[in-house]
Amino acid sequence: MARALVTGAAGFVGSHLCEALRERGDEVVGVDCFTPYYERSQKDANAVAVRAAGVELIEADLRVADLAALVDGVDVVYHQAGQPGVRLSWSDGFAEYVEHNVLVTQRLLEAVRGGAVRRFVYASSSSVYGNQPRYPTRETDLPAPHSPYGVTKLAAEHLCGLYAANHGVATVSLRYFTVFGPRQRPDMSIHRLCEAALAATAFPRYGDGRQVREFTYVADIVAANLAAADTDVAPGTFLNVAGGSEITLAALIALVAELAGSEIAIDEQPAMPGDSLRNGGAIDRARELFGWAPAVSLRDGIAAQLAWHRALRDADRSPAT
Repeated sequence: MARALVTGAAGFVGSHLCEALRERGDEVVGVDCFTPYYERSQKDANAVAVRAAGVELIEADLRVADLAALVDGVDVVYHQAGQPGVRLSWSDGFAEYVEHNVLVTQRLLEAVRGGAVRRFVYASSSSVYGNQPRYPTRETDLPAPHSPYGVTKLAAEHLCGLYAANHGVATVSLRYFTVFGPRQRPDMSIHRLCEAALAATAFPRYGDGRQVREFTYVADIVAANLAAADTDVAPGTFLNVAGGSEITLAALIALVAELAGSEIAIDEQPAMPGDSLRNGGAIDRARELFGWAPAVSLRDGIAAQLAWHRALRDADRSPAT
């Protein structure tokens, strides 16, 4: 049994990861600062599930918290915390992204260097690639972020590499490709599409709908994190975690409408700065090093997410007892 620290434990991926770690018998300490990026109520609901799984969940701001105390006795750090999203990372918002994504990662790496932590798993992002000349992108392709958010995720990934090379910290960086599933953040496209389909509201479509995204189901992301912690790989390793489900935004809208059994009205909006035209990742390295491959299709994953949205709506309509 290992003792794990999960940052961002009340978030989308972090809450699922906490439950999976507890299910396999690990002792888990979670930490989250409940940033106001979206309504706190969703994170509070995630926190209830995490605590019910037997996780010690601490509310703390990693920019100022005593990190030495948090990592004391920890075997594996799963660093899922960060300020998400592209659109708010411009202008005055950039400073907050630097603090939550770069400074916090550096503080955590400082806290674990020279200690007993045997693996530091960092949640990176496909946003480090930006717009590339070829797809699917491979880890050997030169990163070229297309947004300030992507810049901060790449900077933190570089820090993981630096602490691995200079101090032997056993870091592994996982480049997530658009994670979806139950508990997905409300700003993300599939969440908004599910709500639009079920509530008969318009979906704001930014751009012409030809943008291509590769989606990865949250359970597959969790499996990759567990493999990263358990597999003996070189410190400083970084790799893609992609779901094999490339689709245009227009086709995604049609798929959600089909599975929901209702049409989705479109509110056409101009393309947003920082949104890449395409993403898609090769997973040869993850397959070779971890034996990892995605197990959940886009269709099955969306069906599961729709069921979660319906359950929430049914619970909201239920009379109080």
